[in-house]
Amino acid sequence: MNHEEENELFNRLEADMGAVSGAEVVDLSKVRSARAGSADSHTDPTADRWTDSGTDGSADSDDEESGDSVARPVPVDSPALPSPGVTTYKRRPILPSWLTSKPGFVSTVQRATGNALYATAYHGIRTPWYALQLGLLAPRGTVRLIRGTNQWAWDAEGAPLRAYEVRMENTAEYLKLSRQRDGRVRLRVLVATVALVFGTVFALTMYVMAPGWLAVFASAAVLVAGFWGAPQDQPVIGPAVLKTELQKLTGPIVLRALDNIGNAKLSAAIKKGGDMNGMRFTAEITRDGPGYRADLDLPWGVTPEDIMEARKPLASGLRRKVGCVWPSPDPTEHEGRLILWVGDKPMNETTKPAWPLLKSGTVDLFQPVVFGNDQRMGDVTVTLMFASVVVGSIPRMGKTFLMRLFLLIAALDPRAELYAFDFKGTGDFGALEPVAHRYRAGDDDEDILYVLESLRELREELRRRAKVIRALPRSRCPESKVTSDLANDKALKLHPIVAAFDECQVPFEHDKYGAEIEEICTDLGKRGPALGIVTLFGTQRPDAKSLPTGISSNAVLRFCLKVMGQPANDMVLGTSMYKAGYRATMFSRSDRGICWMAGEGDDPRIVASAFVDAVGAETVVARARKMREDYGNITGHAIGEQPEAGEATFDLLADILRVVAADEEKVWNEKVATRLASLRPEVYSGWKAETVAKNLRPHGITALDVWGTSDRGKGTTRRGIARADITKAITERDGKRSAD
Repeated sequence: MNHEEENELFNRLEADMGAVSGAEVVDLSKVRSARAGSADSHTDPTADRWTDSGTDGSADSDDEESGDSVARPVPVDSPALPSPGVTTYKRRPILPSWLTSKPGFVSTVQRATGNALYATAYHGIRTPWYALQLGLLAPRGTVRLIRGTNQWAWDAEGAPLRAYEVRMENTAEYLKLSRQRDGRVRLRVLVATVALVFGTVFALTMYVMAPGWLAVFASAAVLVAGFWGAPQDQPVIGPAVLKTELQKLTGPIVLRALDNIGNAKLSAAIKKGGDMNGMRFTAEITRDGPGYRADLDLPWGVTPEDIMEARKPLASGLRRKVGCVWPSPDPTEHEGRLILWVGDKPMNETTKPAWPLLKSGTVDLFQPVVFGNDQRMGDVTVTLMFASVVVGSIPRMGKTFLMRLFLLIAALDPRAELYAFDFKGTGDFGALEPVAHRYRAGDDDEDILYVLESLRELREELRRRAKVIRALPRSRCPESKVTSDLANDKALKLHPIVAAFDECQVPFEHDKYGAEIEEICTDLGKRGPALGIVTLFGTQRPDAKSLPTGISSNAVLRFCLKVMGQPANDMVLGTSMYKAGYRATMFSRSDRGICWMAGEGDDPRIVASAFVDAVGAETVVARARKMREDYGNITGHAIGEQPEAGEATFDLLADILRVVAADEEKVWNEKVATRLASLRPEVYSGWKAETVAKNLRPHGITALDVWGTSDRGKGTTRRGIARADITKAITERDGKRSAD
């Protein structure tokens, strides 16, 4: 019997028992209620908010006496429930933030000193013109001075009050004011007379004893009279620095801006007063570097990412440029805490501090190193070791400069070995040649081959390092990875290795060497960080073809300068970063060098990388070269050595034709992978069916369904290739080469 049938039965029973006592009817209602409760408890999401006090068989005595045995609901919020007893105290800083922050202090002092020096130069060059104008205005000032002194001496300011009392025929008040006026006049006339006599005597004395000083005082008097005679709306000496006052950030302004970004929960909370919905400012709005900082709790269910997605409407509400407005979460607090930082100027217009390592200093790649500044112009650090790096952006946004900066950081660690490959071919990494173990600029076949041979060296070095780490005792290498202490031991040869590939899509898409280069780079990106090998990949076309998934998915540090869409944004920063509010599409064309950095810390952050031009890079490299000479680490390209030519380069398409018999029209990819591994184990070892398919796509060959027989003799269909497609691809490729 289902629930509806039971309800119908109970309705009939109640109709037939109309004469039954109220207690019996209540019993039936109780049964109905109990049955309904047992059924509804599975569907009502709020059923667990109450407990039934009668479920254990003990009902209130009052209920028993009244005959009502219906269970009384009990609220789940017990008043006896104890509090956690945890209280957090936060101390406000004793000194203002601009005084404790080096960038804030420097910017404040520079602004004040610069204005003072400019005003001095501005007024100094205009001093003769000021003197002439004041001299011409001196007679008017003298007349004003005499008239004002006369009015003061004879109490002219009280005349209207006395006249009023005369009109009102208020004799007592008039006599009182008159006596007050007489006293004032006597005193003021006496003061004026004494001043006049003293001034005359002083002038005559100076005329006799020091006529030169009399001329000085007379000139000063003329200038003072000129100031007195100047029109109030046209002062002779105007301001040298015209101030355009930015509106001070206040609570009402913040709420006004948040109310207008289009978030319904925010608007409702602000209209209701905020506190009832969990929204409140958690601290006073303060100066923080070259801007203001406001900390506030958002309404329940609203996160900082919701605000970050609406930076432009927020900037409009604050009446600031979008480059001034930087909402962010507070990693030390809960997910509803917002830090709103509003700068005085956009980030790309703020003068950045010089890179601390530009003129002095060394680097330990195992430790954080300053490479840029945040919105507040505070230092931002990066730790390159134990990570692979991806840098992506559209052209002309500072991607190559950022990669060169990372190489300069590596160059200042005298232990590090540098591999610098510039496939754009413009020589942006040229300053690093004196310290580079391997260096190449260009995209010709011989350049790509040079890179491939260098990568083969790295692959062999990777394998050697794995054996060394495996042989070390646990007491010296407890985490099975290279440490700074191990890198210092020259006998182990576990020094840091940093390899940078700018415009990495060029070698990956090379029709002859691309497959092997991608395979080695993917292996370095996966296993290299633990063994002291850091790889950096930069591309202006961040897509799956230019930046293979095996590399991008294993990158720890990600730097995304301006990109044009969500796919490129998430390819560099990671899946769903765009949806979470970390959008490099918001940067303008003038935001060169500004990027989202992910991987260093819990949350991505905005960073403006330090600007080091080619001349500055050469200066840093010259210092790094001297350090390396002292350490004994000038190798490879820096001393004219070339990588050893490896085994004859392979041709994937030709190798497939070698392992696929002429009578095999179609063959499974997994069989092709096995045969290739037997042909060239140093190249194809570890290849699977998916690897074969992926490396054939650049040649225009797609996998298809192939019927075949498994090792057990069972016929089945699997993904494979047609031999005719391989032959066609080779013919088309050779035809293009001959045409070139």
